[in-house]
Order: sequence, then C-alpha cells, then structure tokens
Amino acid sequence: MYGLTPFGGTGFGLWDTFNDFDKNFFGGSMPISSCKTDIRDDGDKYVLESELPGFEKEDIKLDLSGTQLTISAEHSTNNDEKDDKGNYIRRERTFGSYKRSFDIGDIDTESISAEYKNGILTIELPKKSPEAPATKRLEIK
Repeated sequence: MYGLTPFGGTGFGLWDTFNDFDKNFFGGSMPISSCKTDIRDDGDKYVLESELPGFEKEDIKLDLSGTQLTISAEHSTNNDEKDDKGNYIRRERTFGSYKRSFDIGDIDTESISAEYKNGILTIELPKKSPEAPATKRLEIK
C-alpha cells in the first residue's frame, strides 16, 4: 500500500507543455503552486518536507479532514515608494498562494508534528501500528 498520495498535482501529459506557453514565452514567472515537496519513508513514520520560501509561519495552515491533510499558504506584499509630494515613483504588489492535499489514511493523526524553519515546512507523520487480524472461533452446528 502506498501512503501519502498527493491530490491536486499537475500531470505530465502531452499537452501540459502548452498550458502556460504564453506566460512562459512572454516572461511570466513560475507559479508558487509549484513548490517542491519531498516525502521520505523513515520506517515508523513519513517525513514530508515542503519548500515554502518567502512565507512566514503565520501564513501557513495545516488542516486535517478525515484521511486528508491539506497544506495551504498565502501571503501578499505591497511596496509603495512615493516622492515628497506623495506621487508614486514605483508601486508593486505581489500575491502568492499554495495548496496541496495528501491522503494520510495509514497515519496516526494524533501524533503528527510540524516545524517551519528557513523556508522548509517539515511534517512528521507517524504510521499507525499494524493491527493484528481479529480471530474468533466459529461454532459448529
């Protein structure tokens, strides 16, 4: 069984190359939704590391819903530079968001821990202990 199945990721289909052709051709930048996420199996737990550079810890939310873990982050900046009369010399605004979900059906959700340091979100996802198969004696009639 494979754990931590990602949802909402982009595929590598034949036509995917052309999806953002105009953006890439005219100098568009890479969307924040392409943040890199690595998942490592450490035996008794999975370790998920997601790159979220430029985000503050307060910008990041981790939500559990049933057997789904969702990582979302959102932030915006506003750089205003004005001259002494209050006229704009430069005014730039940016907005970035990221959202990704993972199936965590085989995870002990009560023991999940997370840390954000130097632009990397690290989530430790302990595996559930395997349950012994139930045994029972059948009555012969």
